[in-house]
Amino acid sequence: MANNLLLLEKKLSELLKNLQDAESDDTWQQVAATAQVLANGLRDKDGSIDNHTILGRTSIFTNLRALLSLALHGSTIPDSPYTSPILEILRVSANLCMDHDDNRASLLDAGFPQVLLSLLEAYTSLVNSSSESQQLLSLSLSHLKVVRTAVGVLLNASVGYDPVKIRLISLDAGSTLLKLLSVVYIPGAWLSVSSPDAEEWQIRSMLSAWVWRTLVELKEVKDETLQPLSAKDLPLLTAILVAFTPPHTSTSSGTFPSDSEMFFDLVQADLECLEESCSLIESLSLDVEDVRLCLALGFKTPSEHPTGSSLRSILDFIEKGEYSSLWANAPDDFDVPRKQKTFDMCKAALIKTVVEVAGEEAAEMSLWDDSEGRAGGEFVVRMVEWLKGYVIDIDAGKGAFFNRSDLATCASLSLGNLTRREKNATVLLSPPHSLAPALSSQHLLSISTDIKVKHGVLGLLKHIAQAGPPGSDIHVILGKAGLIQSICDSGVWDEKTDGMAEVLQVSAIGVVKHMCNTNVENTFSLVLPPSTNTPIPPSGLSLILALVKRADTVTVKSEGTRVLVNVIKSLWSGDIIGTPVTTASSPIANGTVDSDLLAGKERRKKETVKAILTMQCATALASLVGRSGQYPLLINEGVVALTLLSTQKAGAPLVLRAILAPLSFEHPPSSAEPPSASTSVTTDSSSPTIATPSTRGRLPVPKTPLDMFIAVLKNVDNPINYQPEVRINVCSFFIQIGRNIAGEEIEKIKETVRPVMEKVLKTLKDATGKEEMLGNALKKALDTWA
Repeated sequence: MANNLLLLEKKLSELLKNLQDAESDDTWQQVAATAQVLANGLRDKDGSIDNHTILGRTSIFTNLRALLSLALHGSTIPDSPYTSPILEILRVSANLCMDHDDNRASLLDAGFPQVLLSLLEAYTSLVNSSSESQQLLSLSLSHLKVVRTAVGVLLNASVGYDPVKIRLISLDAGSTLLKLLSVVYIPGAWLSVSSPDAEEWQIRSMLSAWVWRTLVELKEVKDETLQPLSAKDLPLLTAILVAFTPPHTSTSSGTFPSDSEMFFDLVQADLECLEESCSLIESLSLDVEDVRLCLALGFKTPSEHPTGSSLRSILDFIEKGEYSSLWANAPDDFDVPRKQKTFDMCKAALIKTVVEVAGEEAAEMSLWDDSEGRAGGEFVVRMVEWLKGYVIDIDAGKGAFFNRSDLATCASLSLGNLTRREKNATVLLSPPHSLAPALSSQHLLSISTDIKVKHGVLGLLKHIAQAGPPGSDIHVILGKAGLIQSICDSGVWDEKTDGMAEVLQVSAIGVVKHMCNTNVENTFSLVLPPSTNTPIPPSGLSLILALVKRADTVTVKSEGTRVLVNVIKSLWSGDIIGTPVTTASSPIANGTVDSDLLAGKERRKKETVKAILTMQCATALASLVGRSGQYPLLINEGVVALTLLSTQKAGAPLVLRAILAPLSFEHPPSSAEPPSASTSVTTDSSSPTIATPSTRGRLPVPKTPLDMFIAVLKNVDNPINYQPEVRINVCSFFIQIGRNIAGEEIEKIKETVRPVMEKVLKTLKDATGKEEMLGNALKKALDTWA
């Protein structure tokens, strides 16, 4: 067999010389016949003789390249009589490269990629590019076979072989192939063809499959910085979505019989086009910043950017795209449920694209438009419509958005990415959008809500809540919409959601943390369970503290406890109760303070304070201080909250017990982590003592929260610098706790802490500025304890 193939290669070489001397139709027919036999012989690689390697060591690739050039006769597209020899030349080339890297390298050296791409570009240019509608390239079968086989050569040459992939990418082969596909196989176009030819459409569909496989291969190059496609190719990818988005333009006039195998082969090919295009759009949007920016810019000004209206096409498909009506009468082996799942995955991929585009910081200027009072602009309006429409239609039990949780997810995630500033958050909560009631709806926040929807909504709410400063109207609006209770009822902090929904738990914590910051009404809602329910459910704060206690991660523990910090700060704020501040939110009637409303508010304040004067709250705050050695801000928040609790006679003893209680660390700080504080302090609950540091520059794990108080006061040799303000607050804490507690335990603490204060005070003898203020605080504490 090898000898036979070598003889054929030798004959091709001789025919090439003959053609170079003088052309004749007979010689070209011999080329076609010889190459055909040779290509057929190379289809099989299972023989005992390695024909591919043997032939690859000859000059066959150079000869094939020369024959191809001669057959073109200086033209970009061959004349019809020469399509037969060109086809067979290409078949030999493709089969030689099948699973053979050495031959792929030889094909590359012979310059095949450039010639083939020029050939494909020439065929593509036969279609009028200025036309606004997609046009199908009209070609004879012989030319279609040449085009298909040229793509086959590129596919076989690139599979698993990076040098060819890199060369093709450098030649912009991805764009060339995509343009070719856009004129050779248009999904649904076969439905409008009168008297379609089965062989023609079989070739077109196979060509489509090969183009997609080649594009996938080019994307899988090892150098991830190389991209076979770019932003300019998006319109060709999104054009495929049109076939699946109403209104449908194609009609079934003279198509194949609906019960024929060819009919459903083409239906499958259409779906493959959709699947591959959505996959490429998604990967481009995830991997390439320029693609995200161009999609956003094209949305605002389509005529000025290469992506045009691609993002609109994506949104239209996500909202309106529907299963093909042609699937209705499909045979069982067509597996319609699987096709529907594929279709749904296509929408999910494009939803990721929309969310990624909205998440690109520089895209906000294009997607958020406040000009001429447009309330965020077209993109924002559409996302709001999706979100509100979902809630309204579920309420009604019908409608275009009913059962469209994917739209609610896309809208909430996208708006969340765009709502990081107070201005934007205010727009969403104000007319005409007025999103607060929808965001508080049980359809978006309930135990049964789809977890993806809940994730998106809580993320959006977190961004809205943190966009406003403490005491913002944003928090007032969210509070009046009953948001806190909706979150509590959503089950997000229930034990059964642990492990699979930590991101949701943290987002929900973030929402209420900001809402309760200097807002007493929201604080009441979180701490006091609703009295209208029977039996009375646990309050939001109790749910959070239970979660903090059982949580494994520092984030949940710390952020959950910070909610309690904000609750305490709100309750102890001087302007909450009894101060007749005349503002829009003050309880006034006819210019005077409404005494009944104030009395009710005072009563709820007392109930709320009583609810947090518990050992559980004190322990949570003390643990926050004890485990946050490397985070001065968290330590400071915990110290301040404990100090405020200590102002209550019922609170001070709880705080004392909490700071002396042993700390438990589920995950002790690793030596690889940033050092948490300076000098180590260790105590036990009955007899506080000062320990010598075991390692300079790192604070070993404290045994009790009191150790951390002392370490902050000392602030020696530690990489984490505790600012004077934090240390002053520690002094204030010791002053306050000493006022409301007497007895042996407080005396032991004084005995332990007093020497530390005295030693630190000596180092501040000639201090100025904030250090001087620290010195004064230390003196005051020592005087108070005298």
